[in-house]
Amino acid sequence: MPYIVSVGTGVPKNKIYQKDAMEFARHLFSKSVDHIDRLLKVFHNGEIEKRHIAKEISWYQLEHSFAEKNDAFIEAAVDLSTRAIKDCLNSPLLKRTIEYEEIDAIFMICTTGLATPSLEARVMNVLPFSRNSKRIPIWGLGCAGGAAGLSRASEYCRAFPKAKVLVVAVELCSLTFQKDDLSKSNLIGTSLFADGAAAALVVGAEADHETYTDSPVPRIMDTKSTLLSDSLDVMGWDVKNDGLFVVFSKSIPALVESWLEPNVSGFLEEHQMTIQDIGQFIAHPGGKKVILAYEKALKLEQNKTAESLKVLREYGNMSSATVLFVLKNVLHKNIRSGEHGVITALGPGFCSELLLVRWE
Repeated sequence: MPYIVSVGTGVPKNKIYQKDAMEFARHLFSKSVDHIDRLLKVFHNGEIEKRHIAKEISWYQLEHSFAEKNDAFIEAAVDLSTRAIKDCLNSPLLKRTIEYEEIDAIFMICTTGLATPSLEARVMNVLPFSRNSKRIPIWGLGCAGGAAGLSRASEYCRAFPKAKVLVVAVELCSLTFQKDDLSKSNLIGTSLFADGAAAALVVGAEADHETYTDSPVPRIMDTKSTLLSDSLDVMGWDVKNDGLFVVFSKSIPALVESWLEPNVSGFLEEHQMTIQDIGQFIAHPGGKKVILAYEKALKLEQNKTAESLKVLREYGNMSSATVLFVLKNVLHKNIRSGEHGVITALGPGFCSELLLVRWE
């Protein structure tokens, strides 16, 4: 069974603190939206302190065509992906640097922009990967994409147990911002979303993973993908002439409470386990309400969601990349061999992705 041996990350240099984001929204929406102060409470209640965005804040106050925003997306996505990959392959957790030519396949995860040739092809023209590395771009999984990428990489490494595979998730959520969209979904998205990239190195069981690290690392024991029927309107994009318009249902926290618990419990029961057997809960922090819903549905103590909340506080919601930021923090903890963990994320569809891991 495959192992996750390192994770690297990259964020834009532009920081925005939540109080400044709130004032930006107030300035932009106050003349068009009634009770703006009441609506701006989402900025206070979200538990986010700062985020990173691709452009300076003044850029978002101006009109930009879909084409202009997408060009900015490609430029930033290649830069951030490159930085995350370098960080991953040179991780202090590794006993040696992993050479680019050793990578057999790249799973490129994204939902916030369009690129053909796809992003991993562009990255391969920046970094000296083998010309024969397999390219697997995956688009449209949204916040579930980081966990789903790990699952698909795990399956690849089961088929090719000597393989070394990169999962690269990059999102430029800020570049989808619609300054003339007065919907509550857009306001919530403005309070939550941010930009970033992460890369995870997944290796097969015969890839001599012990030569890379002396510490226990998570071994992927099993994965589970689940789609909720008739839930296409829960989250996603409306694609219009001006670009991507965010769709956010207020039912998401309720869905986490009612739907995720039997999903997780059933997955663990297949391995004769319960949530009490899980030492590390590595969840995509979609927002503070989603984290609270995890705690309530699965009866988790707050220490189990602390790393997810920390990433949310420091980076916001970077869609697919965010769960890999949480995983990176967990990899740097001193976790004993034999401890189990669950990696989980939710996304458009409405869907969930689950991975059961054990440190070895």
